[in-house]
Amino acid sequence: MADTSGNADTTGSTATGNTGETGKALSGPRKSSWKYIGPGIVVAATGVGAGDLVATLIAGSNFGYTLLWAAVIGCLVKISLAEAAGRWHLSTGRTLFDGWASLGRWTSWFFVVYVVIWGFVYGAAAMSSSGLPLQALFPDVMDLEWWAVLTGLVGLVFVWFNKYEVFEKVMTVLVGVMFVVTVYLAIRVTPNLGDAFAGLLPVLPDEKDSILNTLGLIGGVGGTITLAAYGYWVNAKGWTNTGWMKVMRLDNRVAYITTGIFVISMLFVGAELLHSSNVAIASGDKGLIQLGDILEDEYGTATAKFFLIGFFATSFTSLIGVWHGVSLMFADFVERYRKDRADRATGEGKPPAGKAPSGEGPTSGEGPTPGEGSTSGEEVASGARERSWPFRAYLLWLTFPPIVLLFQGEPFRLIILYGVLGAAFLPFLALTLVWLLNSSRTPTEWRNGILSNSMLTIAGLIFVILCVKQIWDQPWSEFF
Repeated sequence: MADTSGNADTTGSTATGNTGETGKALSGPRKSSWKYIGPGIVVAATGVGAGDLVATLIAGSNFGYTLLWAAVIGCLVKISLAEAAGRWHLSTGRTLFDGWASLGRWTSWFFVVYVVIWGFVYGAAAMSSSGLPLQALFPDVMDLEWWAVLTGLVGLVFVWFNKYEVFEKVMTVLVGVMFVVTVYLAIRVTPNLGDAFAGLLPVLPDEKDSILNTLGLIGGVGGTITLAAYGYWVNAKGWTNTGWMKVMRLDNRVAYITTGIFVISMLFVGAELLHSSNVAIASGDKGLIQLGDILEDEYGTATAKFFLIGFFATSFTSLIGVWHGVSLMFADFVERYRKDRADRATGEGKPPAGKAPSGEGPTSGEGPTPGEGSTSGEEVASGARERSWPFRAYLLWLTFPPIVLLFQGEPFRLIILYGVLGAAFLPFLALTLVWLLNSSRTPTEWRNGILSNSMLTIAGLIFVILCVKQIWDQPWSEFF
């Protein structure tokens, strides 16, 4: 696949003697290799949740193979977003939140309101989604709410006591389970390959709101805030400079090829098993339980149980992925806020003479010199963030307050705010990445090229349209 920055690959390594802008040798392998793959598997597993699979199933059920092309475009759009986030981390040595903060305090306000409200509601949704297949597999053991609480507590303990290396290994195993189950189901339903190839032609379904439904499928392929977390996982892996740029790009492509396989496999299942039989399923996680019942009727109990195991792997990887990745981002936010306060208190917020302030490049255009309050990828790579109190505080926020929602139902106004903030995050991510990667905050060599700018702009426009639709569709008259 082409280099999405629009520049030639110029990554270096200590082995070849290449150096960065500081004159230091760049750590990194001689060439990209499959053995380094890791953060991409994590972002693929986290980004594809039960809701994504149901949305794709419903698309296949309603339209057959007609929107296969939209699923492919969705993967390409998300490749460009994750690549841009990873490129920012590696080329500047700074975290994405540090880049956002350089654009103004409004980004910090948006982020903190988003993660507080989003995390509260998402925690309940993730636990419920992980509990559903367990209740279906073991129906007489306990109620759904208690299965949900159990999965949340297991996720909390697992992320609390393990570092990134163990987390990545477990995610890789669960992705393997997801992969085997989804591909098996796609083969089992015997897809019509002629119709599938025809579905790669960009044709809109002949129905009302077909454009918006198509954009919704494109925008829903694999991840929201987890795309922003990708750069943090890249750093947690130990990749902290441009010597790892080729590896990061290979890793990112593997992520969204894997995501594409999941999504296309489920679209095949929807097209063959549901569309051909005129069977409708519910939206949301319960649609997968319905699919399990249909699979049992068609192919027997063993296939249905196998599917439920894959359903659990899909939901639980999203749970622990968010528990880890968004907690890393929150810890970075708090650390930068603490540094800013300390700098203002001691009067050390100004950079040394001859250096540009954080977020502003030097006059030579070679890239930024981080200011006193900036946070670096090296700090994430050290593992200190995973042991910090803000990381663990956000883990607790994702786990315990949402338990109330499991037993008492989700508060109406909070759900509306959750929907609006969630819809606004991807436009925020796409457009701020365009801003950061075309400015002097990024070293000249690693700024956006035509291809990356085009993909990020297209992504931003798609997500803005979907955001406006989401806001428009909310029952505001009942909110007040």
